[in-house]
Amino acid sequence: MAATPARRSLSSALCWQLLLTLTILISACDACKKVTLHVPSKLDAEKFVGRVNLKECFKSANLIHSSDPDFQILEDGSVYTTKAILLSLEKRNFTISLFNTENQEEKKMLVILEHQKEVLKQSDSKETVLRRAKRRWAPIPCSMMENYLGPFPLFLEQIESDTAQNYTIHYSIRGPGVDEEPLDLFYIERDTGKLYCKHKVDREQYDSFQLVALATTPDGYDTERPLLLIIKVEDENDNHPIFTETTYIFTIAEHSRVGSTVGQVSAVDKDEPGTLHTLLKYSILQQLPASPSLFFMHPSTGVITTTSSQLDREVIDKYQLQIKVQDMNGQPFGLYTTATCIIQIEDVNDNLPTFTRTSYVTSVEENKVDVEILRVSVEDKDLFNTSNWRANYTILKGNENGNFKIVTDPKTNEGVLYVVKPLNYEERQQLTLQIGVVNEAPYFRETTSRSAMSTATVTVNVKDQDEGPECTPPMQTVRIQESAPLGTKSNGYKAYDPETRSSNGIRYKKLSDPKGWITVDDYTGSITTLRSLDREAESINSGIYNVTILASDKGGKTCTGTLGIILEDVNDNGPVILKKTVVICKTVMSSAELVAFDFDDPVNGPPFSFSLEGDSNSNVYTMWRLTKINDTAARLLYQNDPPFGPYTVPVRVTDKHGLSQVTSLNVIVCDCVTENDCALRVDSRTSAAQGKLGTWAILAILLGIALLFCILFTLVCGASRAGKEREAAVPEDLTQQNLIVSNTEAPGDDKVFYANGFTSNTVGSSAQGICGTVGSGMKHGGQETIEMMNGGHLTLESCQRGTHHHTLESCKAGGQHTLDPCRGGHVERDNCTFSYSEWRNFTQPCLGEKVQLCNQSDNHKHAQDYVRTYNYEGKGSVASSLGCCSERQEDDGLDFLDHLEPKFRTLAETCIKR
Repeated sequence: MAATPARRSLSSALCWQLLLTLTILISACDACKKVTLHVPSKLDAEKFVGRVNLKECFKSANLIHSSDPDFQILEDGSVYTTKAILLSLEKRNFTISLFNTENQEEKKMLVILEHQKEVLKQSDSKETVLRRAKRRWAPIPCSMMENYLGPFPLFLEQIESDTAQNYTIHYSIRGPGVDEEPLDLFYIERDTGKLYCKHKVDREQYDSFQLVALATTPDGYDTERPLLLIIKVEDENDNHPIFTETTYIFTIAEHSRVGSTVGQVSAVDKDEPGTLHTLLKYSILQQLPASPSLFFMHPSTGVITTTSSQLDREVIDKYQLQIKVQDMNGQPFGLYTTATCIIQIEDVNDNLPTFTRTSYVTSVEENKVDVEILRVSVEDKDLFNTSNWRANYTILKGNENGNFKIVTDPKTNEGVLYVVKPLNYEERQQLTLQIGVVNEAPYFRETTSRSAMSTATVTVNVKDQDEGPECTPPMQTVRIQESAPLGTKSNGYKAYDPETRSSNGIRYKKLSDPKGWITVDDYTGSITTLRSLDREAESINSGIYNVTILASDKGGKTCTGTLGIILEDVNDNGPVILKKTVVICKTVMSSAELVAFDFDDPVNGPPFSFSLEGDSNSNVYTMWRLTKINDTAARLLYQNDPPFGPYTVPVRVTDKHGLSQVTSLNVIVCDCVTENDCALRVDSRTSAAQGKLGTWAILAILLGIALLFCILFTLVCGASRAGKEREAAVPEDLTQQNLIVSNTEAPGDDKVFYANGFTSNTVGSSAQGICGTVGSGMKHGGQETIEMMNGGHLTLESCQRGTHHHTLESCKAGGQHTLDPCRGGHVERDNCTFSYSEWRNFTQPCLGEKVQLCNQSDNHKHAQDYVRTYNYEGKGSVASSLGCCSERQEDDGLDFLDHLEPKFRTLAETCIKR
């Protein structure tokens, strides 16, 4: 029986103990991990105590409450004192309550504040127990407050190796703060492993330290791997935020819209980023002038904007703001700094210039030019000497004739009115101008141009002045027929007095009369012809003859004018052909174009009619004919194949009214390709006819001398072979198939002189030959005559007594002449008169054949001593060098025939035809 109550009592005790345990466990589920903060014995007001991790305890909490009013908890878990606190040796704790107002959930966190001495005491008493109970070689990271005031040394943590249960272990550390900068900041007790800090640390200089801890035996054996110890320096709000500039200067235009950005300020804080210590808030403390408040500063970005559109530079041109930046997101205990911000108001053109007066009166003398007559001024409240202040003046009305202009004086901004075109008192005595003014810059409000312009009226009085006569218009004309008789009178130039509008009292005088054709009456200005007027005279332009007249009044003032005498045309000039020498290159053309011109007015000119002029005995009509090209030109064509030479062709040209004129044309039918080829020959003949030796005449004479030497050379060649007394039978067309190279000279044997148009005989035989002495006229019964006839023309006659009779003549009967060189058969001509060039064209191919045949053997081959360099004359040779020859051999190509000059084309064509 006694045991039963005892058992019941024991069972009740066990139940109560179990219930208490469950209650504690249930309470612990709602509580967060407790936090112990090591603090000094004295804490100042608004002092940072430490930081707890609220997110880890209750992440969704939106309300934080401290059970102790001496401490304030911020959103990031920072713990601050609200007043100065003195801690006793005992612990002090308080609870942080975290609420979620949405689901009414609550959690609590216990915060324990321990004094440094208490911590050291407890550490010493529990040292042995801890060594046995827990491995300490991997401790959690520890921290320390920056700027900790003591007492020092400050215990941070203790490290311990499990090997210390069996061995004697010595602990040591190395790294920054020990054997690296900053030196001697931390130390560790060798036997216990307790880590201490010797003095305070600035986090802005060192935000953390990484030490390496070692555990070794006394003999130096490492019982553990090196341990990395991280000591974090907790930030204290010990740095004020600082503006990047002490004074900010911004500019904004007046009348800017609400919300316009003025500028942005910024500040920096050296405390730990991402904490309340560096969470800055900007604000405006003061505005000068204070009223009205016009600016707002964004608390987070520092951007300043306008809160009103009433900024007016003309009222206040500058504002000054005192601004503040504070950390701890602007909490009252946060640190702050101030700066100054100056806002300058920029001018816009919001004030129109206005005239100081609405009307002005001025005067000016007539005929004055480029004179200043008035200055007007305006008022403008905009900024001085800017485009919003500078004025632009304009004349709105009254200046239709362009007599005035108004400009701005850049120094005074006044409008200066000038007269730029003379005024006439007789036409108008008073003018009224309306002037307006605007700024260079456009008005900032949208308005019409007239509403944005100030206007004023200017009255200009014109003063009379003695001006003298006026020559108006400056050019006056009269008409006179060019065939008018001498003494014909006509109206002249008229000047007038602008004041009386009459010509009374004005005198006239000629200033310029180039040909002296007229006289001018001094009193009336009328003109009288002194000589016959000719509209076609030189210096008459478009049929107007200009005379300059001087008009003067009694006061001696003058003016000048021009009298244009329009000469009415009379049909007194027949049309003429200006180009009187016409060249027809017979080989390439059969006609020439004739252009006529009439010096009369076109009404008395074309269309023209062309006709040949000649009597019944003339052969003009049989040799020439005309065809019309247009109203002013005709084509002259030859017919019946006229020979080469000059011809005189009279042509009559008649205008539309029947007035005609005969022009004698010198028509040259020439053997040429271009007119220039024939012009050289014409010039040579003209020079010879005038008895003057020009350049071409001299060249012709020299060429004739060279040809004579060639003839002598052929005679010498024939004489050297006369002793052989044999006659070579040479085919007649031996040398007529090719142009033979004639650049070799050699003494010849008995050769046959064969020239087609002459009889072929051996030199020295009894038969008649042609190699007579030049100029002698006779040799071996043959007769050759070269004479100078008809003023320099040459005549060549060859009379042969025998079976062949050849004569070279130039027959001019009927305007024809024929030259037939190197032809066989009977040729007869009368009046054998040739020019030098014609004679040369005849003799040169014949001489070429003679030289080619000279010194050939019986087989028609060159003798052995015949081939010589062209400049080798042979010993004792009496013949001159043939400098025109070359060393081209007979088998060379004949391409050079395609590049002959015009004077050699006849020879080339003749040889090719043959």
